[in-house]
Amino acid sequence: MGKFWEERLKHDRAQLKAARESVGKDVLLMIDAGTIWNNKLAAAQEILPDLKKINVCWLEEPFGNLSLEKYKKLSKAKPSIALAAGEGCHNFTQAELMIKYAGLKYIQADAGRIGGITAAKQVAELANAAKVSYVNHTFTSHLALSASLQPYAGIRKDAISEYPIELKKLAQDITRTKILPDKNGFIHLPEKEGLGIEINAEALRKYLVDAEIKVNGKTIYYTPEF
Repeated sequence: MGKFWEERLKHDRAQLKAARESVGKDVLLMIDAGTIWNNKLAAAQEILPDLKKINVCWLEEPFGNLSLEKYKKLSKAKPSIALAAGEGCHNFTQAELMIKYAGLKYIQADAGRIGGITAAKQVAELANAAKVSYVNHTFTSHLALSASLQPYAGIRKDAISEYPIELKKLAQDITRTKILPDKNGFIHLPEKEGLGIEINAEALRKYLVDAEIKVNGKTIYYTPEF
């Protein structure tokens, strides 16, 4: 297939145009580069005019996590395209640096990576104060989705959410509760206590694998009764 925007420019331009045509002019369209350019600033800048033509909402992860200088320079390049990043942050401090110094318009935090709901909420609050939009990073299960939505509580302006579409069978089975879009396409925090998600323990039995961990002959873990 080759690398996006490095080895098949004509094909990639056609793909971008087709993406916009397929969703229509009024739908938000985001492009995720998956850190493909690493530290190649000039290569990333080359795509900006094409992204402007199709009116993208953001360009996501053109570079690796904490490539602050490259992000900042790209954020100031013309034509101006909003940048999104942060899913690779593993603690609040990394996200703080991205918010303060990378020139982002959107900060993406994964509650499962960044240190839990509390750390993700701190990121959301800092982003709100810095006029940067907060977006969750979630692609696994509705249990993870509920956890990742908690930081949005009390922040009305941030309405974009990553939503897991093609769930693995385990991710489907793990919960009885599903967070489904309403008629307008919005999803909402569950109103029950905790994460508001009911675990389907019975459905998980088939995924159990017997395991035992020993250190110096002492068993420190074994598969529990379920």
